[in-house]
Amino acid sequence: MTARPPAVPVERLLTVSQVAELLGTTERFPRRLIEERRIRFVRIGRHVRIPESALREFIEGGLVEPIAGRTQRRAGLWATVRADAAGSALFVS
Repeated sequence: MTARPPAVPVERLLTVSQVAELLGTTERFPRRLIEERRIRFVRIGRHVRIPESALREFIEGGLVEPIAGRTQRRAGLWATVRADAAGSALFVS
């Protein structure tokens, strides 16, 4: 009896509709990512599949980390407008 070579793990390939569902979008969004070559994909005959690792990389590439050490929110434009309007007779609270 001959020994079998170790099995090579095959990565899970996702359909466009599965990717859309995971991202919470329509199918048009993953199709556009494929068309613009913004995500890796595999062609199997006429079918298009997206490797799970490619989806993970795409998500990680768009991840925005919070800014450390910034504990207060800036008041922004509305605080300035309210302060200006407070001195004005047009401001109604």
